[in-house]
Amino acid sequence: MKLTHVQGTLPGPKGRVLLERWHRAEADVVGYQAPVVWDTARGCIVTDVDGNRYIDWTSGVLVTNVGHCHPHLVEAIKRAAERLLNNYECANVERILAAEALVEALPPHLNKCFFLSTGSEGIEAALRLMKRYTGKFEILAFEGGFHGRTFGAASAGGLPGPKRLYGPTVPGIIRAPYPNPYRDPLGLCQGAPRFDRYFQMLDNIVAANSTGSLGGVLVEPYQGAAGFIFPPPGWLTRLVEWAHKHEMLVTLDEVQSSYGRTGKMWAQQHENLDIDIMVIGKAIGCGAPVSAVAARDQIFSCLKKGEMSSTLGGNPIASAAVVAVLEIYQKEPLVENSAKIGAYMKKRLRAIAKECPYLGDVRGMGLVMGLEFVRDKKTKEPAPELIRPIIDNCANAGLLVGSVGLYGNVIRVAPPLVISKEEADESLSIMAGVLKGIRLP
Repeated sequence: MKLTHVQGTLPGPKGRVLLERWHRAEADVVGYQAPVVWDTARGCIVTDVDGNRYIDWTSGVLVTNVGHCHPHLVEAIKRAAERLLNNYECANVERILAAEALVEALPPHLNKCFFLSTGSEGIEAALRLMKRYTGKFEILAFEGGFHGRTFGAASAGGLPGPKRLYGPTVPGIIRAPYPNPYRDPLGLCQGAPRFDRYFQMLDNIVAANSTGSLGGVLVEPYQGAAGFIFPPPGWLTRLVEWAHKHEMLVTLDEVQSSYGRTGKMWAQQHENLDIDIMVIGKAIGCGAPVSAVAARDQIFSCLKKGEMSSTLGGNPIASAAVVAVLEIYQKEPLVENSAKIGAYMKKRLRAIAKECPYLGDVRGMGLVMGLEFVRDKKTKEPAPELIRPIIDNCANAGLLVGSVGLYGNVIRVAPPLVISKEEADESLSIMAGVLKGIRLP
């Protein structure tokens, strides 16, 4: 039985009215999405206000890893909401249980955590921790990085959008290229496992730009907003080794890469990285607004009472969600499914790419992949003009996708980790059909 159903051209009649009302009341400043007004969602299936059904390849921007509205998560949030909504820094039962559960699930060397409300807030906390612990103010970050839209996070990021036209950024950020195997004119991805050319360049960048106060490195295990760029295997291991040799702390931004998204519970587990700080967000609450910073105990010990806080961090509802989500992971093979179905989808997508003259690269791990579209596979000239038609045509056929990328030419493949083979097959057939019909203007 077909899982998707879209009647007529989008938006439907109810959706059109609601979109018009929305834009009259709220500033229209979000990114481009298919003209769909979501009404309900379960697992991987989204239903809009006109009764159309879609398979979701977005997970609400890599949030709903356990599937939309998982019953166990919904029930836990309901129970918490009936007892207590917020209590700021005072202890509550859910927060204590959440901290214990999260520390138990973390890589063993990260034995303390602190709860906040968003990924951006978590990054800000990590930046403060690195500076406070080392007594130094410079941070090494990477071109193409996205760490949030608050000022410190945006300053550390290497994308123009969050910073452009907003004036001077936070001082002390030193930025280096992030290795991209698909676009590597300088050969920075070559020479594994030492990557001597890359790290000679990195030494030169630091020598030319640092004032001698370099305290930490902020890096993503893969760059999501830049287009799901995955570095060559072993590069992250070498980066951590290089940073520790120079007495820097390493913060890994796992806001979107954790909780099984890459086929491991934590992306760092692919190389068993010896990092110092990790930032967690998105799937930690699977829809509840919560994030966390995890670190070695001695790193947190540099802070005095009152030096880190959050109005909504650790509130009972968010904390109940943290516990419920981890309980779901204990009961359901989500990480294994991510690895298995992800490998299956990647193989199918690469076969589709051979038939599509514009799909230049299919890359990823587990259930996070990027489809990069180009005008010509030899020149790799980006083709961002294809993206909106793909988004719209997919939605009209019953598949919800979004876009990312330095050049705006990458389609995101990141369904909830509960996706079945049946759902994968139907959604892949939709994508294949849409790509057969696309043409450059």
